[in-house]
Amino acid sequence: MATTTTPQRSLSEPQLLYIGGRYQRSSDGATFSVRNPMTGSVIYDCASASVDDYATAIDTAHEAYQSWSRTSPTARRLVFLKAADIMESYVSGDVPELLSQEVSATKHWVGVNIHATANLFRETAGLVTHIKGEIIPADRPGTTILVERQAVGVVFAISPWNAPINLTARAIACPLICGNTVVLKPSELSPRSQDVVVRALAAAGLPPGCLNFLPTNTERTPQVTEYAVKHPQVLRVNFTGGDRVGRIIAGWAATCLKQCVLELGGKAPVLVLDDADIDDAVEAVVFGALSNAGQICMSTERVLLHRSISGEFKARLLKKVEGLKCGNHEEDPDVSISGLITPGSATRVVDLVKVAVAGGASLLIGDMKITGPNNTIVGPHILEGVTPDMDIAHKESFGPVMILSEFDTDEEAIASANSTDYSLCASVFSRDVMRAVDVARQVRVGACHVNGPTVYVEAPLPNGGTGGGSGYGRFGGMAGVEAFTERKIITLARPGMKFHF
Repeated sequence: MATTTTPQRSLSEPQLLYIGGRYQRSSDGATFSVRNPMTGSVIYDCASASVDDYATAIDTAHEAYQSWSRTSPTARRLVFLKAADIMESYVSGDVPELLSQEVSATKHWVGVNIHATANLFRETAGLVTHIKGEIIPADRPGTTILVERQAVGVVFAISPWNAPINLTARAIACPLICGNTVVLKPSELSPRSQDVVVRALAAAGLPPGCLNFLPTNTERTPQVTEYAVKHPQVLRVNFTGGDRVGRIIAGWAATCLKQCVLELGGKAPVLVLDDADIDDAVEAVVFGALSNAGQICMSTERVLLHRSISGEFKARLLKKVEGLKCGNHEEDPDVSISGLITPGSATRVVDLVKVAVAGGASLLIGDMKITGPNNTIVGPHILEGVTPDMDIAHKESFGPVMILSEFDTDEEAIASANSTDYSLCASVFSRDVMRAVDVARQVRVGACHVNGPTVYVEAPLPNGGTGGGSGYGRFGGMAGVEAFTERKIITLARPGMKFHF
């Protein structure tokens, strides 16, 4: 049953599917509850899309592709520029409260999601006239060879809860600006926050069917995801999330030889060389490790310190972290570190720390306790003496945890940085920029920042890993255009040409 084309804004109203430009219930009326991670209370009920709903959405997107792919660059650009302005207006609307309740977002994280998404829309709008081809010289007389970049068709996108607005926009913006249409599956933990992107683009005039939004409960997720990945009208898949699920999606796509963009996990190292500015490095490590309570794929998890500056760095780091305010952001809006997304997430993070300490690691900061009304608040934890056989050494913690270790040579630091299956991002600190660049080139990651935090994203950057647990493919800038278009060869032969065996 279809309802209105105006997106719901009340936090208590049910969240609906969005198919063909209309909000509607699921085909069988199924719903699930979305809870406030800080309190555990139900915020609202959300429609749970079925396989039949996905079939309808994919057909709708395929039909919309026929016209959207033929729209002018200016028409597409104007939609995204208007959406950027609309997104910025959400700073003073219902969105801050929504993010606060749905993903325990602090004031800082609310601002990041809204403003970074507006910038992403504007940057993506500028790409539309850079979707260019080439002319290739032909050996055959009377022939011209054109190579165009064309949209592929329907893209199936899956975006996560941790940066619900920004990562949802990233999942759909470049595919749309290239002329594709999208079927989007949001996280079951944050569908209304992710629907903010749909609201902005619908209000900006994106034609019906170009973007379809299908939240699904946990039980149905494997079935509908496999269906969509393998659907013959879905020609690209993108997923941002954990490497366990990423490997499953890649396996399904491989059965039908379908291309994917997968940005998965991280275990980001920061290499602090002997000539680094220690204050700058401390600031970057704290920001990179503890923003959004460490729930970012680019979060700093490992801090590699040259032995000569290790003591001074640790002293300043501990003082900085001890001064941070951690707690319930709903009671104190000025906290820097709020709760994790679920009680299970908090338990997993603390268990990683407990096992490491039991195995001989030293805890410099942290009490290994979980607090808060729903048992989701975990304070910062800093460890040293972690050995390679410990789970915390090679598993992504996705929480406010960092591991300190020492090295004597640049080569040792590089080997340590490259010792995990993850390859997303890293940072190097040194006053000798050329030395830092040389080290950065040898760290096996998709992005290595010199004298800056591991958490750094701008819309044009081609973010992604280099394989392994961090996945493959790129989202941003022209790399995104490469990912969501195909080269199409068109040859032009002069009429009357003769062809002979």
